[in-house]
Amino acid sequence: MKAKSHEFARGLPRAAAGASIFFFCGPDEAGAWEAANRVIASLPQAGERVELSGAELKNDAARLGDEARSVSLFGGARHIVVRCSGDEAHDALAALIETGETGAGAAAPVIVVATSATDKSRTAKLLEKRKDALVAMFYPPDVATLAAAVRAMADAAGLRLGGDLAERIARGSGLDLRLARSEVEKLALYVGADPQSPRPASAEDHAAIGAATEEDGFQPVVNAVLGGDIAALPGELRRMREHGLNAVGLLLAIERRAALLARIMAAVGPRGSFGSLDRGARARLGIFWKEENEIARQYACWSAPAGRGSQVRKLDRLVPRLAALHRALMTNSQAADLLLAQDLAQIARFAAKR
Repeated sequence: MKAKSHEFARGLPRAAAGASIFFFCGPDEAGAWEAANRVIASLPQAGERVELSGAELKNDAARLGDEARSVSLFGGARHIVVRCSGDEAHDALAALIETGETGAGAAAPVIVVATSATDKSRTAKLLEKRKDALVAMFYPPDVATLAAAVRAMADAAGLRLGGDLAERIARGSGLDLRLARSEVEKLALYVGADPQSPRPASAEDHAAIGAATEEDGFQPVVNAVLGGDIAALPGELRRMREHGLNAVGLLLAIERRAALLARIMAAVGPRGSFGSLDRGARARLGIFWKEENEIARQYACWSAPAGRGSQVRKLDRLVPRLAALHRALMTNSQAADLLLAQDLAQIARFAAKR
């Protein structure tokens, strides 16, 4: 079965109730993980969490079935969470389904979050017609969509937010749903709100908890890196450390901008240009008018050939580099800031290269 990403805004789609395999994909990894966490929270008995990587399953397709049908160390329930890229989990899921149909027994719920995959991938095609599986693709939200989600989260927490403050939180989080949820939770705690005792929150309350504003957020770093502004980058990296910007959140913001550049490239075609997009096309692509100049400059950088005479564009090299960096940050959180700074400097130099 398939579901729309917006169906997860306030809860779970009805189809989720009968599913035991979940495949969440698309360029908005934050939205996909938010949906995964909702699924886990809804399990009658979530039990032990077992995490597997796509690389592990690619090397051993039987591993998923073994883990899903094993008993927890303490004899209770368990669920399996898989973080992978593209179709790395395809063969493992196919084996899990095949063995289940031949009488291997019931399996624990499996939740797969697949970056760089779409709802047209082999894995999605494997699952989308099954009643025991749910496929959903998540796109990066715009400000209005995320602001609405912020207000929904605030309502659930007993926090009364005005539209301006919800939008401020959305922008300040770099359009990252997980960071926005963290801001809402901190704000609710600060004002003493809960569902039984709702309380209002003001912009002053938000400022008091040290929330990052749009100006102190991710976008200046994103623009310096993807725009190849080598002169500005050292100052932005220093600001990143001084303000304690979340390394993974910043990388997600860069990934979202790279995804936008890819959508623009697909929209204009191989011989098109950013300037050929009319106002309606720019709005459909999610290009905010205040950011048009920066996005145009970044498009010029990343639509260029990767090397002299190369048929490959720079953006084709950027996407797998960001995916590899994301995996490195998640597996080495203690050195995340250093790893991020090193890679961002190299990406900026590549963007500036003519």
